[in-house]
Amino acid sequence: MEMENHKEEVPFAHYVQKFADLLPREAQTRLESIRWDGKEFYVTLLGQAYAIVHPAYAIRPVNGGAVPPLPVQTFLLRYLLESRDISWEGQWKTFREMPWGEMYIKPYTGRVLTRAAFTFGTRIQAFQRACQAMGAEPVPHGDAGYRFDFIGGYGMQILVWEGDDEFPPNAQVLYTDNFAQGFAAEDRVVAGDILISVIKSRM
Repeated sequence: MEMENHKEEVPFAHYVQKFADLLPREAQTRLESIRWDGKEFYVTLLGQAYAIVHPAYAIRPVNGGAVPPLPVQTFLLRYLLESRDISWEGQWKTFREMPWGEMYIKPYTGRVLTRAAFTFGTRIQAFQRACQAMGAEPVPHGDAGYRFDFIGGYGMQILVWEGDDEFPPNAQVLYTDNFAQGFAAEDRVVAGDILISVIKSRM
């Protein structure tokens, strides 16, 4: 059967194949924040717990709800396959400040920062309500800003400035400094995309 959405389905299928060969003990050694019960991995993303069957991949939300879209599933697979627990040293970094950030800043700006600015900067109150409903912690930056526990020991902030007659809306996304070693640049882009999508779904 030919896949129709190659952009999402081909990489997803690739990581499903790799996941079948993953050794659960090795994953647990790298990621103390996950749980393995002999049949499923348990991992929490933005407050939503997922159970992921291994080795024959399947995913389900632990507390009900919809199965996440393929980009989120691919991100979770890459997290289980490649990421590791790294201590946060207390600093927040922009995407540009992390390895390969300068190289990917142009696509990142369009996919994450501009999208966040025009999705949330024109609807500040709805953005605030959505973030609060997700249990995010307000931060004193931007016209509205919130801190999220993203996954494992990794956190993110999203800051939004409302547009007016003179200036367009603006946004910034910050990452805990352990993202620099724990995730590839590609995954940091996807993390920003996922955060925006989940907030938007709550608005």
